[in-house]
Amino acid sequence: MLLRQLEYLSALARERHFARAAAACHVSQPALSAAIRRLEADLGVQIVRRERRFGGFTPEGERVVLWAHRMLADRDALRQDLDRMAGGLTGRLRIGAIPTALTAAPLLTGPFSELHGRVRISFESLSSREIVRRLAEYELDVGMTYVDGEPLGGAVRTVPLYPERYLLLTPDNSPLAERTTAAWDDAATLPLCLLSPDMENRRIIDRAFTDAGVAVEPMLEADAVSVLYAHVATHRWSTIIAHAWLHLFGVPDGMRIVPMIPPASSHRIGLVLPDRVPEPMLARALLDVAGSVDMRAALDQLLRRHVRSRS
Repeated sequence: MLLRQLEYLSALARERHFARAAAACHVSQPALSAAIRRLEADLGVQIVRRERRFGGFTPEGERVVLWAHRMLADRDALRQDLDRMAGGLTGRLRIGAIPTALTAAPLLTGPFSELHGRVRISFESLSSREIVRRLAEYELDVGMTYVDGEPLGGAVRTVPLYPERYLLLTPDNSPLAERTTAAWDDAATLPLCLLSPDMENRRIIDRAFTDAGVAVEPMLEADAVSVLYAHVATHRWSTIIAHAWLHLFGVPDGMRIVPMIPPASSHRIGLVLPDRVPEPMLARALLDVAGSVDMRAALDQLLRRHVRSRS
């Protein structure tokens, strides 16, 4: 019964709404509320602030939620370990990735699925800060984000995958289209569309412009790479892309890529996971695949191919 109560509590923490949490757990709202009340009685603390609607958690409740996530994660890890002993991994691998890394993710998940075909994979597109938070709260197994940028916080392990390289994606008739490399101050003179300021990739781009002594005010901002590509394909705008985006989107017709002069600081995309013992089996299996796949070489080869095709 305790694990069921913890599952209900975890769902309430995720949904922040009693009815939605009950629906997610496939039980009635009274059954979920009663189970959480029993958990409060067993622990001798109030967990949920009850108002006319869900009012959040008490300080003791926040601590219980964290332990609930931890205990449910340990239960899942036990199941995965037993499945491995029985002949193969099962379960669900939960990955949170920043949007700029999502396009390269199949280089990992493809080989992973070939080895572990019974494992389901769920991806969420998240900010780097949200990935860190959800790893700490046991809501993700692995993050795919910058490993040498903003602080990751807590006890985490990082596995670098590839350095990010930056390219100007600009129309054929752009004044910079024929350059072999583009300077940041020159790129700032173009009508740009860029990712939103709340995304770490955008903050990296902004720092590169600042280091070049210019400030940039994009004509359009978006929170998805696909939206940027849809707009530059009209040939009205230019953008700065990470080279991993070429893996999915390539170069639209009538556009050119020009390598940007490397900024003063390099930034690497990698895997991030909590430093826990025992190590979750699914996370360990993904790390094993990452160790056998040279993502850096694959993406650099893709970049060279696109650069050669423009000359």
